[in-house]
Amino acid sequence: MRDISRRIILKTGAAGAALSLLPRIGLAQEGETETYGLSSFGELKYAPDFKHFDYVNPNAPKGGTLAIQIKQTTGNQNFDTFNTLNVFVLRGDGAAGMTSAFDSLMAGSGDEPDALYGLVAKSVRISEDKLTYRFVLRPDARFHDGSKLTAKDAAFSLNILKTKGHPVFNQLLTQMASAEAEADDVLRVRFTPQRSRDIHLIVGGMPIFSERYWQGKDFEASTLEAPLGSGAYKVGRFEVGRFIEFDRVPDYWAKDLPVNVGQNNFEHIRYEYFRDRTVAFEAFKNGTLNYHEEYTSRTWKTGYDFPAARDGKVKKEEISNDSPASIQGWYFNTRREAFKDLLIREAIGLAFDFEWTNTNIMFGLYKRTTSFFENSAMKATGAPSAEELALLEPFRDQLPASVFGEPVLPPVSDGSGQDRQLLRRADELLRQAGCKREGGMLKLPNGQPFRIEFLDFQASLEPHTQPFQNNLRRLGIDARSRVVDAAQYQQRLNGYDFDITSRALVGSATPGDSLRTVYGSQAARTPGAQNLAGIDSPAVDALIEKIGNAKSRQELNVACRALDRVLRSGHYWVPMWYRASEWLAYWDQFSRPETKPRLSSGAPGTWWYDAGKAKRIGRG
Repeated sequence: MRDISRRIILKTGAAGAALSLLPRIGLAQEGETETYGLSSFGELKYAPDFKHFDYVNPNAPKGGTLAIQIKQTTGNQNFDTFNTLNVFVLRGDGAAGMTSAFDSLMAGSGDEPDALYGLVAKSVRISEDKLTYRFVLRPDARFHDGSKLTAKDAAFSLNILKTKGHPVFNQLLTQMASAEAEADDVLRVRFTPQRSRDIHLIVGGMPIFSERYWQGKDFEASTLEAPLGSGAYKVGRFEVGRFIEFDRVPDYWAKDLPVNVGQNNFEHIRYEYFRDRTVAFEAFKNGTLNYHEEYTSRTWKTGYDFPAARDGKVKKEEISNDSPASIQGWYFNTRREAFKDLLIREAIGLAFDFEWTNTNIMFGLYKRTTSFFENSAMKATGAPSAEELALLEPFRDQLPASVFGEPVLPPVSDGSGQDRQLLRRADELLRQAGCKREGGMLKLPNGQPFRIEFLDFQASLEPHTQPFQNNLRRLGIDARSRVVDAAQYQQRLNGYDFDITSRALVGSATPGDSLRTVYGSQAARTPGAQNLAGIDSPAVDALIEKIGNAKSRQELNVACRALDRVLRSGHYWVPMWYRASEWLAYWDQFSRPETKPRLSSGAPGTWWYDAGKAKRIGRG
């Protein structure tokens, strides 16, 4: 999901109980299996002696500066500003890039949806019952101050994230029973008997902090002192709310490990903050930013006719990938009385005319999102299979009848922007729900005027939202937008103080425990969690458990399809749009490997600064 960074997704994307098939590198205690890598279902692409990933250039030069914006968030990070360097707790607005300062036990591969290979841990010893994992640490692991990174640090990190970390992290660790150091180089982690398929991979991907550094400090407090890390980069210059730079650690202890070779190529990485997309794009045009991932269709289609682009100094390209699509939509806050009724939520969804929006605002460049697992084999299609029905039948009395038929699809309009047939159907649903029209005003069943506030922290979606709101007003609903600053926006989301808000979440090829933080009942009741819609359903919880414990890709797909049917029938959102590609623009001062990762573009993580190219365009 989008709110867990790509670094964390690669390392924790899913888990694996089918570990008996993993290649062995040796035997530890009786009954234990020792392995160099983990995955969800036992597959590992890379052999124990692999030298580097296939999609990197092992001889990539180091140097130059990558200047970008934050495009994905984790923990308490905020797109528009920052006031703390601790992104792993709820308090404050975390700075971009901080995860690059911390190593984890294991690291992911861009070619595989859920595989992990050794970083701080050189191997893992797994008990026969899969409830105890012993991570064997590399003796040369070091923090940036030269102090040794030990199993005590790793245990401290896991325990403090579970007890005091941001809900994004602590909810993922609920099935971790204990973490303790058996020796300086052996971390023992025990899981509860109810452990999911994912939990050991989640542990493998969590950041490692220095226990000594945090002694006497409040882990939950905001801070502008850079916490001690061990990663490829450390915090350099910064100005609160404006920019933050990271400097490559030249003597980084893990630079020659297979999971790092050919990566971490930039001498400096600088994140710039802008509160407005138009201003940010101007910063790219003038070279303040030198790499840009585009999300605005109008800019992509019409915005690149400026001198540097015409002269070939700025390049733009579309790169496809095989990952599940990002899941973007307007989410209802079902904690609010107005949105508790499914009929009301369905009626509101009928007022959004995607066909008109795509043609008139987005240049026809997008497809309509119809599923919570879009662009993947996990998407529900057709009537439920016998396997899906077996998962759904125990909850038949609690679920809408539509769950057991063809999956719910968003409406297809006539493209006029105000499809009368769809608006008539919306009006009928609102009346069925007990709403009443008095003149030009629609009143809720409790007699209160129906008012909806669309909350956001920037106005970039206003061209898309306004026609939607116009149709809602035709139904008698007082719909309007409220744009607040990024800090207030996050505070309101943390406290679930909103009617409707938009959110984009990065899809996972092997979903698991992370679904609990987005759709699970406990998350619905936890401030700061990611369950914005407030979904509180025993059926959803049970299906998430089925997904988290699936023992094969087929089992996973079946359980995800069943969950997809339940979520879609609940009308918890108004789905937006997607594209199965990345829109990239950059100043022509970079080079890249010939091969890209299977699941992404590899940009900019596998790229490097090319001094010759930079000189040719006058930026050397």
